[in-house]
Amino acid sequence: MFEMIRKFEAKYPAIKVELSQYPPQDMLPKTVAALDSGAPPDVAYSDVYDFQVTAKWAYEGKIDDLSELLAPMRERFAPSAVEAVHLYNHATRKRAYYAFPIMQQTIYTMYWKDMLETAGFKQSDIPTGWKDYWRFWCEKVQPAYRKKTGSRVYAVGQSLGVDSTDAAWAFLTFADAYNVRLVDGEGKLLVDDPAVRQGLIDALTDYTDLYAKGCVPPSAMSWKDPDNNVAFHNRTTVLTHNPTISIPGKWLDDMNNPVLTDSQRATARKNYTELIVTGGFPDKPDGSRMTYRASVKTGVIFRDARNKAAAKQFVAFLLDEANLTPYVEGTLGRWYPVTRAAQQRAFWQSDPHRLAVHKQFTHGTVPFEFTKDYRFAVLNNENVWAKAMSRVVNEKLAVDKAVDEMIARIKTVVAQ
Repeated sequence: MFEMIRKFEAKYPAIKVELSQYPPQDMLPKTVAALDSGAPPDVAYSDVYDFQVTAKWAYEGKIDDLSELLAPMRERFAPSAVEAVHLYNHATRKRAYYAFPIMQQTIYTMYWKDMLETAGFKQSDIPTGWKDYWRFWCEKVQPAYRKKTGSRVYAVGQSLGVDSTDAAWAFLTFADAYNVRLVDGEGKLLVDDPAVRQGLIDALTDYTDLYAKGCVPPSAMSWKDPDNNVAFHNRTTVLTHNPTISIPGKWLDDMNNPVLTDSQRATARKNYTELIVTGGFPDKPDGSRMTYRASVKTGVIFRDARNKAAAKQFVAFLLDEANLTPYVEGTLGRWYPVTRAAQQRAFWQSDPHRLAVHKQFTHGTVPFEFTKDYRFAVLNNENVWAKAMSRVVNEKLAVDKAVDEMIARIKTVVAQ
């Protein structure tokens, strides 16, 4: 980003860029405070905007229509990327490009190959069917590993925390496995369909059963987003799922970190290149292949930006292939490109972890519900999904009752 800014200022010497950076958890309150004060930044980006506020701001008319900027370059982008920023404005009663796509993510599984082998199994032993897959890790790998090592290791690092977006994403992936569609292409709510209700019941049953059977760490009920990573790195879980490849990426970073010792770098290299396996979820219960939802990371230009013309020049510069591609690849595979050309680069074929990412995206992805109705961002912020998990696990509420509560809350929020 700093290099990009230097290049931009060299090309446009009359424009100076002031870059402010904040931790992800501070970005939303900082942005909202700036909006409320009437002095928003000219250009704003956060990893959490798309999940929490971009569609809401578009609905409320707080961000600028970028159609003139994006329409001419639309063909450069993957269809899912432009679909994710084609948002509804309630004041104009129409959709337009109210944000710009930077990069995207979806969800993966990772497991320790050596821990699997210690339990007495090979990679070829892992089932591909949905039910058999989770039973394998829970009922075969976990007890075998514990018996062999005497350590209290858990099969699956799976968050159930209300403060965890990972829990929301993972549950919705389980729902996707049961072909649940909460809204149609126009944003119409589908939760009154009995098949949708049953799919949610099946998904919540599968998700909470792993915890109830003792195959997920007890602390997972209060996990935040980093905690499944920590548990995996500490080898207290054999397998986890995560909506980026930041887990193997940590070891890639370590193996090239000159501050670490030779021994630490060697351990990191072995972990990254030999011991951690990145892949997808098993086939759906109906036997079909999983199609994953993608979260497209978005930036915005606010309607009340003071330097709107310069902001659009900067965004156009940022989205140029020569600038955007190295920015995305600089994340070492954590985020996947939104442009067609960048997706075909050798960078995504030259490494087994990044190749797994590439394969999932090239199979095709679907957007989140909040791109169709911004109020699903509200539901994600509330984490109605993890609240239902808590009702089942902690309060022993029947799964169907917890799903009925979830559906009632969805209908209440979407009706607002």
